[in-house]
Formats: sequence, structure tokens, C-alpha cells
Amino acid sequence: MLEDCKNAQERWGGVHRLIDRWLDERRELLVCFVELKEACDTELEAVEKSQIDRFSELLMDYISAGHFEIYPQLREEARHFGDDQALGIAEKLLERLDMSTELMLAFDADYATPVRCRHYLPRLPAWLDRLARGLTERFAMEDQLIARLHAVHTPAANAQATQT
Repeated sequence: MLEDCKNAQERWGGVHRLIDRWLDERRELLVCFVELKEACDTELEAVEKSQIDRFSELLMDYISAGHFEIYPQLREEARHFGDDQALGIAEKLLERLDMSTELMLAFDADYATPVRCRHYLPRLPAWLDRLARGLTERFAMEDQLIARLHAVHTPAANAQATQT
């Protein structure tokens, strides 16, 4: 039994560190978003492509980490624990996350080159408003995934479940 606990800790402790790193990336993304939004609100014409590029890079890294690292690990953890209900919930949330991803990819495409950036600069405030709503919804769905597919399987949650 102790060996099983150790193996679970090694396996899912790594997931916990992965999630922690990802949430740190989320925080960095939000700081960059706020800085870009403030620059946009102050003087739109003074916003530099490098500011947009930095935000876009963090955004693409964040959504890529979710799709290619975090979501698969969370699904695997739920499978390991035989949590079919969580897997069903995850599939619905992941479909909605895919729509959110499409929005963010469209933003990246609109501001990908200097020419496109100049062309779409007047739309940047509206884009940032859409992204604010999209990111808020995305973070809530991702938090649901973490809570349903990971947090319920942690040793502390399992200990609490056996006590009740």
C-alpha cells in the first residue's frame, strides 16, 4: 500500500508541478494582457508590434501547453482512477475550449506580420475586449478541468473522502 501511495505521488505529483507551472504562465499572460490593454487605452497609435508579439507569443504558448501537455495529463489521470464521469465532463469542456482556441488563433493571425498589425491596429481595443471575455471563460473551464480531473484525485482529497 505504501508503494502504491509512493507511485501515485510520483505520477500525479508531476502533474501537480506541471499545473503549477502552467498557472504561473497564466499569470504572466494576464500581466502582459493588462500592460497591452493599458498601452492601447493610453495611446493606440503608440502601441508597438513588439508588445502585441509578446502577448501573442505568451498566448500561443499558454494554449499550446494546455492542449498538448495539461489536458492529456488530466485525462490520463482520470482514466487511471476510472473516473468516467469526469472524462465525460472533460470532453464537453474540451469542445468548448476548442472554440476559445479558435478565437485566440484568429487574434494571432490578425497581428502576425507588420503589415497585418498596422492594418488591424484600429481593431485592437475591440479584439482585447473579446479576448478578455474569452480568456475569462477559458480560465473558468480550465479550472473546472483541474478541479474535476485532478484535484479530486489528490491524496488529500482521497483522505477526506474516506473520512466522510
